[in-house]
Amino acid sequence: MAKGKEALIFYGGWAGHEPEAGAQIVADMLRRNGFELLLENSTEVLADPLIHDLSLIVPIFTMSTIEKEELDNLCRAVRGGVGLGGYHGGMCDAFRNATEYQFMCGGQWVAHPGNIIDYRVDVAKPDDPVMAGIEAFPCRSEQYYMHVDPAIEVLATTTFTGQHAPWIEGVVMPVVWKHRYGEGRVFFSSLGHVAEEFEVPEMRNILERGLLWAARV
Repeated sequence: MAKGKEALIFYGGWAGHEPEAGAQIVADMLRRNGFELLLENSTEVLADPLIHDLSLIVPIFTMSTIEKEELDNLCRAVRGGVGLGGYHGGMCDAFRNATEYQFMCGGQWVAHPGNIIDYRVDVAKPDDPVMAGIEAFPCRSEQYYMHVDPAIEVLATTTFTGQHAPWIEGVVMPVVWKHRYGEGRVFFSSLGHVAEEFEVPEMRNILERGLLWAARV
């Protein structure tokens, strides 16, 4: 298959994030954009040298572990130019003990004070194609507090009120970002706790555009 039109989605881990349902939604999204899809419900596929021929890899694998061979091969693939993109804990809370994975992603989840709450997402770069036409919008989900790489390009943010953790009142936290890892494009959105959140048009559009950017399509 021609590079640029084939993507891998690997899913699993904590069931509370509905990884299989999310994988099917993202798969349909990418198919509508002309991709051939490979879906795998384990990390074993990441050890396959053939992932270096993909245009995009989408992790949906919260709170799990990854073998060294799998991680090393995944990192080499992205450094070599394969795109990496994903959302919420399926990407940036996937492998808590794998610091190189976190370095690649550009951030790691650490808390969501108040759990499911109402908050606002603000657009930081309205001129970026990923955010084009999107204005600040309300969200009801987990408001992710993250440790982030200062090198990321922040596209959207949220501000913590301090209601659930007073010491973080006023903290402006990245929600959507772009990142580079070697030659690879990396995209992340912290939105999307469960599959139902894909019904929010802003959440869905941001993710779709970000994945296409990561895949250079």
